[in-house]
Amino acid sequence: MTTANAPAPVRAGRREWLALGVLVMVVLLLTIDGTVLYLAVPSLTADIDPSATQLLWIGDIYSFVLAGLLITMGNLADRIGRKRLLLIGSGAFGVASVAAAFASDPETLIAARALLGVAGATLMPSTLSIVRAMFTDAGQRTRAIAIWSAGATAGAAVGPLVGGVLLENFWWGSVFLINVPIMLLVLVAGYLLLPESRGGSEQPVDLVSSALSILAIVPLVYAVKHWVGTGFDGSVPAGAAIGLLAGWAFLRRQTRLSFPLLDVSLFRVPAFAGAVIANTLSIFAFLGLLFFFSPYLQLVREYGPLKAGLAELPSTIASLAVIVLIGVLVARLGTGRAIGAGLATGALGLAGLGLTASLPSYWGLGAFLVVLGLGIGVSMTLSTDAVVTAVPKERAGAASSIAETGYELGGALGIAVLGSIQGAVYRAELDLPAALSPADTATVRESLAAAVVTVTDDGAVTAAREAFTTAVQTTSFIAAAILAVSAVVAWRVIPSTTTETGEGHVHARTSDP
Repeated sequence: MTTANAPAPVRAGRREWLALGVLVMVVLLLTIDGTVLYLAVPSLTADIDPSATQLLWIGDIYSFVLAGLLITMGNLADRIGRKRLLLIGSGAFGVASVAAAFASDPETLIAARALLGVAGATLMPSTLSIVRAMFTDAGQRTRAIAIWSAGATAGAAVGPLVGGVLLENFWWGSVFLINVPIMLLVLVAGYLLLPESRGGSEQPVDLVSSALSILAIVPLVYAVKHWVGTGFDGSVPAGAAIGLLAGWAFLRRQTRLSFPLLDVSLFRVPAFAGAVIANTLSIFAFLGLLFFFSPYLQLVREYGPLKAGLAELPSTIASLAVIVLIGVLVARLGTGRAIGAGLATGALGLAGLGLTASLPSYWGLGAFLVVLGLGIGVSMTLSTDAVVTAVPKERAGAASSIAETGYELGGALGIAVLGSIQGAVYRAELDLPAALSPADTATVRESLAAAVVTVTDDGAVTAAREAFTTAVQTTSFIAAAILAVSAVVAWRVIPSTTTETGEGHVHARTSDP
């Protein structure tokens, strides 16, 4: 859809670009917080001794809660003010970070991570909708969204590096405590620089729809995680049934409300629907990979935390390079085909990681991390741009929340599904010495991290490392296949009409089918 009758756009100045820096800082921190914990898994396991199931919940509860609340918070931001909600969320995020840093048992850490998810849900949609409100010029907005997207992608990739630096010098709780000074800076700079903006509706958020959106997301994710990770039992169909029923009721209610939480008619626009799907699948594969790739570097290749973080740096650098390449790609291919090419490139990177994981040299892994970073960076940047520019300005918060829900739900599902598959393959591939004690056998089967820390039988630890490597390879190939299919869908479904802007940047405009 286009905005041909809108007032002439006003070009952003220095204040807006400085404000963009604040917003990128927020999204960078939020995505770092989603991945920084991965490197802390070995030291965290040794300290508070979580079970394998608790470890998965520590990793994915943050994203589950974010995904469940983002639609509600995006609409709330449109109504009460995006700046106001962002500043409230920043303060809450800092408090929750302190609680997580000093958690003394798995249950407390899971609860603190859930609170971080609640606070994070107030921040994510506000950042993107404020970008849309500040940058009304099409060329500037495309560039600003590219920078915002680079922050989101780089945050997911740079998390392990930040974690490595901290864990080389401090205890595992430091990966949360670093949030506090950054959020204090955001509170001050955001208050001074960010403009306030709202949507057109003064209607209150529909609480029934909010509850239904949460019931639709969390039980479904739980059912998938439990089935793949633990096995099929009565909770799997029960969770799936609750989620599907709540999702049906939620969508039905949205079609009847004058001011819905989710405007389902948006999904009739190919650019919007295809972009949301591409965004979700990109982060599904990327975060699902990072969840087991960082432990692989530490526990199989025996890298220290800092070295493991540096080993993942090529994907970060590649995702940042996308800012330079994005205009050329859209000019040559158009939005839909460029997103499809990005997803295909990401699939190639994942397949390459699977092929090189068992090789002694790092260089193959490093090269394919570059390929993966480029592909995911392109698909995420362009899909986010397509989402927020396909709706009227007053619905920016709601549209942003849909994009972010796809991001967080994709990340949560990636961790749950790919992480659980990885664990199942690991256990299936174990070939342990016959003389190993029952206690040590149970420890090795629980996780590689527990085996490395507590088991003294070198043969058992070697077998566990080999099984873990096989599991990494299998899961990488599965993720690659998912991205390859999504690349074909994006290429064929998302429109690829392009329009040159006066700055030499390319702004993709979509038309109704």
